[in-house]
Parts: sequence; C-alpha cells; structure tokens
Amino acid sequence: MAFNFHTEAPPLNEDATGALPVGNSRVLLEIVVRAFQDGATPETIMQRYSTLALHDVYAVLAYYLRIRTRSRDTWPDVSRRPMKFGNELRAIRAT
Repeated sequence: MAFNFHTEAPPLNEDATGALPVGNSRVLLEIVVRAFQDGATPETIMQRYSTLALHDVYAVLAYYLRIRTRSRDTWPDVSRRPMKFGNELRAIRAT
C-alpha cells in the first residue's frame, strides 16, 4: 500500500504589512510561537486567544517546528522572522 504525502500550507495569510495572522483570526504567528516557547500548550494558546481554532494552532506550530529544525534557528529576533516565514509560505503555496 503506497502513501501519498504532500506538503500542506499552514493556515497563515500574509497581510499588506507582511504580518502573518493565524487562520481567520487577527492573532499573529509571532504571538502563538512566543506563547509556545514560553511553555504554553496548543490548548492553552487557544484558550488565551479565543478567535483561534485548535487545529490552526497545531498546524502553525508544526510548521514553525519544521522550519526551525530545517534552519537550526531558535527564533531569537521575532521582528525579522515574519519575512522569512512569509517567503517559506509563498514557496510552499507555489508547489
């Protein structure tokens, strides 16, 4: 039995300013990642930001961990990361 794997773009929609809100919310990727880095679980993050859907939180955290692992990046400077993630997001959607 063969499995077909594909890369799915995370639920991020880059706005005109380059910010990356998660799903249909106005909560930015940086906020979700910082909460996760501070020890919050996806469930806790969703409870803190009621406009987030749990599956979106899991999806963006999986995306973040995949990108971080690939680049060996610990995300120290949040102000420069949206551009990097936006570029990665565009590359995934182009395939």
